Amino acid sequence: MSGPFGLPLPLLTDSYKASHFALYPPAQEATAYCEFRHGFDKDTEDERMVFCGLRYIIEQYVARQWTLQDVDMAEAFFRTHNFGFTEYPFPKHLFLKFIAENAGYFPVRIEALREGSVVYPHTPVFQITAKDEYSSLITYLETVLLMAWYPSTVATLSRRSRAVIEDHYRESVDEDGWWTLETRMHDFGFRGCTCVEQSMIGGAAHLLSFDGTDTLSAAFYAQYRLNNGRPVATSIPATEHSVMTAYSSERQAMLSTIEAYGGGVFACVMDSYDYSRALSEVLPVVASKKLEKGGYLVIRPDSGDQVEAVLLGLRAADKVFGSVVNSKGYKVVTGASVIQGDGVTPESLRHILAAVHGAGYSAQSVGFGMGGGLLQKVNRDTMSMAIKLSSIT
Repeated sequence: MSGPFGLPLPLLTDSYKASHFALYPPAQEATAYCEFRHGFDKDTEDERMVFCGLRYIIEQYVARQWTLQDVDMAEAFFRTHNFGFTEYPFPKHLFLKFIAENAGYFPVRIEALREGSVVYPHTPVFQITAKDEYSSLITYLETVLLMAWYPSTVATLSRRSRAVIEDHYRESVDEDGWWTLETRMHDFGFRGCTCVEQSMIGGAAHLLSFDGTDTLSAAFYAQYRLNNGRPVATSIPATEHSVMTAYSSERQAMLSTIEAYGGGVFACVMDSYDYSRALSEVLPVVASKKLEKGGYLVIRPDSGDQVEAVLLGLRAADKVFGSVVNSKGYKVVTGASVIQGDGVTPESLRHILAAVHGAGYSAQSVGFGMGGGLLQKVNRDTMSMAIKLSSIT
């Protein structure tokens, strides 16, 4: 079979699509289009959306050559798919025709906006055209093509997050610190995905707005499949709770981490036992070792109130390592920052960054991460993506 997972290509659709060939009127040409019908979560203040991911779907599922075996297996399946396990109608004759006459390629033309285009609701993002006897197949591919909703929605969510962070960068970050914006939102979503493919296409969509990711499937795909081998994504060495609790003390765990990675940028999760105590008692003790190595420490809380956790981390790092006041009057912590990666949304970003500014710190000293909230807590209704027939002649 030519489809993925051992599936015949004719079955990459909804059941009822297979019956539509006998329902459409005869036509010379039919056209359908795709649009987002409202902004992200029906937001009317910022309706901008990112369209992306159609290329992957076309390459993986549409631009494949159907074979006689595909049709034979589909026929065997449809023979018992109707109500009462009876024969279900499907356009076998049309499938055989384009296998013979079109080298097995599905006989439609798909035209689309560029990948990564920013659009508003009701902007057609792609259209499908079918001609003559194939006009009745105009929406047969709707099921798989609509799956572009997923990368588009993830890309839009990342873009919305970037917009919030950018607003605060304009207020509190000097020009020479803007390069850090590219890593201010990190993708931690791999483990929350339903499959590797989801992590790859959703994670790649995030990389349209940021460089930071721990989703290696997406980083590799974006670099080698989309960017001709040029690097796209970055990450840093970091501890997890298992590492921090594997030692006899948190102090020993941090010293070991600093010894291994303290010469570069590295992160330590600090709430394995008591976040406040780790900041007030452990961090000062290991500070000299960190300064000796000369690297950059990212403090990571992973529980508790988001605003409180970030401010505690900033104040502790400021007390231990110091800070400088930039030209905009905000403090930039020296050689350290805080990353909040638990429960982050664009809305919570605003609250956290407002509090950071209120405490006198630059947005440059705070990073963020999203996991399941980025790659999993979205659906097609988030931006209401739909394909509809627009013309039949």
